[in-house]
Amino acid sequence: MARRTTPLTNTQVSQAKGKEKEYNLADGDGLMLRVKPNGSRAWIFNYYRPFTKKRANLSFGIYPEVSLADARTKRTSARELLAQDIDPKEDRNAKAKLAEKAYSDTFKHIALQHHEIKKTIISADHAKDIWRSFELHLFPKLGEIPIHKLTAPTVIEVLKPTAAKSLETTKRLCQRINEVMVFAVNTGIVHHNPLAGISKAFETPAKKNMPTIPPDQLPKLMKTLSTASIKLTTRFLIEWQLHTMVRPSEAAGTRWDEIDFQTALWTIPAERMKKKKAHTVPLTPQTLGLLEAIKPLSSRSEYVFTGDRNNHKPANSSTANVALKRMGYHGILVAHGLRALASTTLNEQGFDPDVIESCLAHVDKNEVRAAYNRAEYIERRKKVMNWWSEHIEKAATGNMSLSSSRKGLSFVSC
Repeated sequence: MARRTTPLTNTQVSQAKGKEKEYNLADGDGLMLRVKPNGSRAWIFNYYRPFTKKRANLSFGIYPEVSLADARTKRTSARELLAQDIDPKEDRNAKAKLAEKAYSDTFKHIALQHHEIKKTIISADHAKDIWRSFELHLFPKLGEIPIHKLTAPTVIEVLKPTAAKSLETTKRLCQRINEVMVFAVNTGIVHHNPLAGISKAFETPAKKNMPTIPPDQLPKLMKTLSTASIKLTTRFLIEWQLHTMVRPSEAAGTRWDEIDFQTALWTIPAERMKKKKAHTVPLTPQTLGLLEAIKPLSSRSEYVFTGDRNNHKPANSSTANVALKRMGYHGILVAHGLRALASTTLNEQGFDPDVIESCLAHVDKNEVRAAYNRAEYIERRKKVMNWWSEHIEKAATGNMSLSSSRKGLSFVSC
């Protein structure tokens, strides 16, 4: 018959003294108090490991910080794990590693992981804009907080100063924060997203469209452009963007090796596009004329529109915007608004809206339809692009457009 261990009392534990050699006081079911010669006392749980059946000791802490009652609670938990063939020491170590990782998984650390994936599907300029917004508005106060510790009230408080200045910026920040949180949930870093509704704490920003001009103001724009006190390369860039209907960064970064003069097509690679999908622009006589006219200025560079200080770098994506402000269009027209001008004009002329959207490189969410569009729409897009370039040329009559396809027409350098 197995000998039954008499449980310890609080008095026995508190009065246990050190001896010449280390000794144990058993409480039963594997729990014992180990007393060292110097008088220090520690709780030890002795057990058989699952499967291997080898003996092992698990420390429950130092007495009196861990009381007899606390040690017995720990013993009960350990025996419950053993009943499920779970080694309590391995379980503790695994939980400790998880806790350590949880505290090293700061908001900034997880945001960086998400950003590395995000930037593969967006343009480089957009990726820089997103990361800069995190650095300016979020990382100073939230960056080093473990992501599992973030709460809605904490994040809302951090966003309040930004909201007082710009509701639009706050809206974007809420969206970007939640993209990181959804990434954290999907990768198992956190179990739920407590920040899903933070945007509801702020007013909805008034919808603002990119400043643009109505179609009937195109002649005035071309006249202003022809006499503006801006660099010739900048004037080329603005006309190029106007004719091709691309985004400012896509126009500014145009490379000579992207142009196929034989097929009259400009193919913008996926890495330079907003949605990371290559876009082909049919070139018109006017846009080909632009390229021929600018060759003397940039043919030795890989870029069609070169930077002010370095011919081996592209023009800045904000160059056209700055020039439009100097031309008196501040708050009236931005470079991106040239796309809206083209869209409005073409829609008013009754062109197929789907073809117009294709010209603007708006991604079709239906991938099958998108593939069909690329094959079918290129010829239809050529007709649209040719009409648009001719329309611009007519609007510039008497104002000397740099892109004129008419032979013998010269331009005035500004």
